[in-house]
Amino acid sequence: MVSAAWKEIGKNPEQPIYLLTGTELYLLQQTLSKIITGTPGIEQQDVMYFDLEETSVDRVIEEADTLPFLQDRKVIVAKNASFLKAKERGKEKIEHPIDQLEAWLENPSPTATVIFTAPYEKLDTRKKITKMMTSKAVIIEANKLTGSDLTVWVQQNATSFGISMDREVADYLVETTGENMMQLSKELEKIAAFLEESGKVTKEVIDSLVPRSPETEIFRLTDTYFSGNRAQTLAVYHDLLRSGEEPIAMTSLIAGQVRLMLHVGTLKRKGYHQQQIASTLNVHPYRVKLVMNNRNSPSEQRLLRVLDKLASIDLKLKSTSGNRERVLELFFMEKL
Repeated sequence: MVSAAWKEIGKNPEQPIYLLTGTELYLLQQTLSKIITGTPGIEQQDVMYFDLEETSVDRVIEEADTLPFLQDRKVIVAKNASFLKAKERGKEKIEHPIDQLEAWLENPSPTATVIFTAPYEKLDTRKKITKMMTSKAVIIEANKLTGSDLTVWVQQNATSFGISMDREVADYLVETTGENMMQLSKELEKIAAFLEESGKVTKEVIDSLVPRSPETEIFRLTDTYFSGNRAQTLAVYHDLLRSGEEPIAMTSLIAGQVRLMLHVGTLKRKGYHQQQIASTLNVHPYRVKLVMNNRNSPSEQRLLRVLDKLASIDLKLKSTSGNRERVLELFFMEKL
């Protein structure tokens, strides 16, 4: 986990080059903050920022090589180092002097800490500049946490807010909120304020304070649909519409839930247990637990029929300019 890298930042606070990669925005921001606050004599307002999608990297090099004013060291953040990933034709706005950057990496400034961020799933490791950057920089990967890692992080973060929760409640918060770490942190802060930063979090507290994510409501929608409760299904559906959810997006989420049910059923028959299924499917264990414990779980044949119907609905929704809400509503009223 990235927490191990955070500990190393404090041990050597004057590294000349950092490379932050990965797509988890919350971890990227937290890592940036820890590097900045861990640099002696530096405050947030002292940091200089460059967007490499708008500014050439030679401006970063020039600033790094300029001696700091009234300080021993300067911190520079160079965001969106897109030259480290595969080129996307027609999307590059800036031609970066890569040869100049390569030369600078061999002899970086001794009075600057330059933090390059590459918030992408993959870097192009075939490129010379990528190989050189990864060999010269301290690399910290801000990858999305999933499964038990995310649950552990929620519990640890709760402690930092002065509250506590057991594993089952932490799982429930993830299921209610979703796996977005930024949103989870905000909800923990809200809960801590409610409990006055002292106390144990319960499911009842979460239900009273935390809005359900669309994914959670889709599970409830799918569950009521398969249970045959049409009135409740339509009530949940209309609640989702009122909250701004689009029928096309809902169709995709419902299909995803049906596929999850199919995969869980298949792996369960093969003898996989809950944690193994979650790891294989790369989903949170609590989602798997809900599917496995669902008394309304339909047969595989019915799930496949529903999935086929949803594919037809998706095509119809994307090709019609009429009342899309009605298309999905009719699906919920049918019996498959």
